[in-house]
Amino acid sequence: MQLTLEFGGGLELLCDSEKIHKVNVDLPHGEEELTMKHLLSWVRTNVIKERPEMFIKGDTVRPGVLVLVNDCDWELSGQLETTIEDKDVIVFISTLHGG
Repeated sequence: MQLTLEFGGGLELLCDSEKIHKVNVDLPHGEEELTMKHLLSWVRTNVIKERPEMFIKGDTVRPGVLVLVNDCDWELSGQLETTIEDKDVIVFISTLHGG
């Protein structure tokens, strides 16, 4: 499944300073659909290059990370249970900044 992952608000620093990632993600073994829970695990393993604790806490994103799936806040579509489809665009934006 082809996806576009975008990182902003400083999260791109965890991904070798690359903001946009065009990726191919396989469905988890025995699963018929990809959920955000599976995708976050895949991102942690395959995209995040350093300090994953700044992005993930437990099996979800840290507080202060806004997640958009096709420009829709994931809180409106089921968060971890949100189903991801081919060609979806998932955006992760940190809303926490130093000052």
